[in-house]
Parts: sequence; structure tokens; C-alpha cells
Amino acid sequence: MMWRRGCAPSRVSETFFHVKAYMSTNTETIRTTQSSTRTVRVTFVPENRTVEFDLDALPYQDHGKPASILDVALNFGIELDHACGGHCACTTCHVVIKKGAELLSEIDDQEADKLDEAADLQLSSRLGCQCQIMKPGELVVEIPSWNRNYVSEKH
Repeated sequence: MMWRRGCAPSRVSETFFHVKAYMSTNTETIRTTQSSTRTVRVTFVPENRTVEFDLDALPYQDHGKPASILDVALNFGIELDHACGGHCACTTCHVVIKKGAELLSEIDDQEADKLDEAADLQLSSRLGCQCQIMKPGELVVEIPSWNRNYVSEKH
């Protein structure tokens, strides 16, 4: 579902699905209670915050490509810097995919070229604004420490 610019709700809307959060042994899990066969579970480390949602029901809020790692993170209130606004013009949304890379879109030339400029580049590095979740399943996404520090300083 796409929203027109300026019309998107600031958080995931309860109109589409109810979100429930709970804490358990330093792990926060946010789940949608709508039943679906296209359920995606994304864990952001090292914060150990997990979100679970229906791939077809996530509202698009103009954060990178629809259903991108950046879009998911910001939909659920997880900080992931994106200095260029999610337009593949910087590397501040650089993430490392620890599990579930096969669920993501293929890397394109523009993303690969931009990733060459990223700090601490790894084989499983992706730009959060460009890699889209295409299939249901489970992902583990690491937000590199330099990115976490940058976000916490609110630059």
C-alpha cells in the first residue's frame, strides 16, 4: 500500500492492524495480530528488537523503497539513519544482513556502486533504503555500531 507524500500516518496505523509490544529478557518484540501467510519477522541487532508483520499490509511511508529495511525500521520506530532521505545517494543506512538474504531483492548496480563508498563494507552489506523484503520469512539485520552512534547523536 502506498501513501501520498504528506498523507502517511507517523506510526503504523491501528486501522490496518493492531500492534502489540512486550519485553522479555532484553528483547523487544512487536507483532501484528492480523493472521497472514506472508508474515515477515525482522530482528534488528544488537538492540534485539524484533518486528513481525504481514508483508502485504505494511503501510509505505516514503522511506526508501516500499518494504525496504529502512521502511520497516522506521514504521516500527527503530532508528536507522538515512541522510539522503532514502534515495540511494549516501551510505548512512548501511546494514549487514546476518540471516535471510534470500528473502531480499537482488542488489542493483546503483546500490552496489554506492556500497563501495560505505564504511566497514562486508559481503552481506546492503543499503537499508534499497533492499526490499520480497518474500515472507525471518531476517536478522545488524545496524553497524558507527551508524548507531551517528543516530544517537542526532546529526
